[in-house]
Amino acid sequence: MKRLVPFPLLALALFVMWVLLTGFSPGHILLGAVVALLVSRVMLTLKAEPPRIRFSMAIVRLAMLVLADIIRSNVAVARIVLFRPAGQRSGFIEFPTELRDPQALAALAIIITATPGTLWLQHDAQRHLVLIHVLDLVDEAEWIALIKTRYERLLMEIFV
Repeated sequence: MKRLVPFPLLALALFVMWVLLTGFSPGHILLGAVVALLVSRVMLTLKAEPPRIRFSMAIVRLAMLVLADIIRSNVAVARIVLFRPAGQRSGFIEFPTELRDPQALAALAIIITATPGTLWLQHDAQRHLVLIHVLDLVDEAEWIALIKTRYERLLMEIFV
């Protein structure tokens, strides 16, 4: 079975999304199954390494921090958009990262992009720098310290 469907959860998710988005006709169900199987087989060429994760309370702490930061940032961005405070400026920061694991970097990219008001733009693998756009940039050093202490430290605990 693993040869036919090497990534069964991916194939199932693709099939379900296909059927939900296109309809429940027999043709769409058949086409969704074919697409799910083909895409699942194409993933074999990526040869993704399984992530090495240390399961600990750091995962729970990170999830709680991210959830709280997303809620807090939604309020802050709404305030900026609705009231346009004087002196508010946006800008770019270059964040020097200590993360080297690709999965940890991907998790950090998701966290930064999912938090309203910040956006991961580019990763320079040679210089280990990440370019981030910040909607309410006041102090670049403060943002770097915030990301390092809140997210990067916990991600380094989680991804070994």
